[in-house]
Amino acid sequence: MAFGIKRDELNRWKQDVTDGRIAFLTHYWVDERFPGCSTVTKVGCCDMDKLEEWGKKYGLKREWMDLRGDYPHFDLFGDRQREILETEGYLEQLNRFHR
Repeated sequence: MAFGIKRDELNRWKQDVTDGRIAFLTHYWVDERFPGCSTVTKVGCCDMDKLEEWGKKYGLKREWMDLRGDYPHFDLFGDRQREILETEGYLEQLNRFHR
């Protein structure tokens, strides 16, 4: 479940993923396995080869993709999330959750 985003943001991300674009979506997220992390960024694309190539730039491996459902994606969180979002020009997605 995605918290802290609007339905149109989620729908836009889903459409971009479906259309084969690399798409970023950051939302609140809590998982006791990752203490101190309160957000996750999903970087998705239905073209898994394209997503794999994108991930290689950041040392992400194909086997780390979340393939459940219709929207293949990498989950980013913590320091790596911040580094990648900054490099990709999407840091505002994270900053809006850390005021």
